[in-house]
Parts: sequence; C-alpha cells; structure tokens
Amino acid sequence: MKQNRLAGVTIFLLGLSATVMLTQSCNNDFTPKPRGYFRIALPQQKYVLLDSIYPYSFEYPAYAAITNDPLSPQEKNWINIEMPVFHGRIHISYKSLGEKQSLRTLTEDARTLVLKHMPKSSGIEQIVISDPARKVFGLVYEIRGMGAASPYQFYLTDSTRHFLRGALYFDVVPNNDSLAPVISFVQKDIQHLIETIQWK
Repeated sequence: MKQNRLAGVTIFLLGLSATVMLTQSCNNDFTPKPRGYFRIALPQQKYVLLDSIYPYSFEYPAYAAITNDPLSPQEKNWINIEMPVFHGRIHISYKSLGEKQSLRTLTEDARTLVLKHMPKSSGIEQIVISDPARKVFGLVYEIRGMGAASPYQFYLTDSTRHFLRGALYFDVVPNNDSLAPVISFVQKDIQHLIETIQWK
C-alpha cells in the first residue's frame, strides 16, 4: 500500500515537472531556422586552353574535362565540358554559318530553347555580348527560378561564319536554391570562356 502511494506520488511529481517545463518553454519566442543545405567544396578557378581540331578555341576550367557529345556523334564540333565535381556539364554545340544555316534561324532556335524553361523560371535576364575587336557577339541568358533545368545559356557568333551555343546542366533534380553557390561559381567560368573565345 505504501509502495503504491509512493509510486502515485512519483508519477504525479513527474507529470507536474513535465507540465511546468512545457509551460515555461512556451513563454519564449520561437523562431524557426531556415532550411539548410550541405556545404559545397568549390575547386580553385584555374583554366586550360582548348586549342585543337575545333573551329574555335577558349579557356575552360582545369577541374573539368572535354568529351565528345554522346547524343550527337555526327556533330564533330559538339562537346561537353564535364564537371564531375558538380555532377554537371556545359554543353557546347557549334554550327557553321552559310547557305544551310542562317544566323537568324540559329539565334531564334537558341531563343526558343531558352523559352522552354519559362514555365519553371521566375524570370530570364539577357546580357548582350559585343566585342568587335575579337568578332564575338551574342547573348547570355540567366534563367532564374528554383526548378529551371538549365540556369545559364548563351550563344556566341562572329555573325558571318561561326555560331556556338552553350547550356549549363546538372545531373540532379533541379533545385537552384541549393545549387546557387555552384551556379554562381560556374557562371564565372562561363564568363571566362566567353572572354577567351577565338574563332579559327
């Protein structure tokens, strides 16, 4: 009997303590923390010159590798700048301007490919490229929005013979909030590519 009474008192005291603790903790203001993402280790930004059989040359990141485009083996001047550290790539396609390929058609095709991302984007910013000394003209498209599959695309041309288009892709489900540091990092590499491109 004494033990039952002692057990009852103990349970009562534990319940009372839990109630006091809960009421005390609820008096403080609670601010939820924003969702966090894993820290991404970024490599050093060094560059290597791509100068080989292609009708263009440029400097690309030393942490990347050049591969032929496996989806278009008939296109000898199409390459991927593979970035295994980020599980991504910059896809480069190239067309020679002439009777079969007009500049107007190719720029419109590039624009159409960008607009396909419109439903998932929160906005598209266009940056004009104009460097008459190197004969490099074009547009860069920054595609904003959490679900955009390709957050950065561009095309470059000399307006008479060469047309090169690039698009950044990642092999992950698009979540550009968590990829923001990587996208910002790779944008600098793409900017360097644009600043160093030369036509042959």
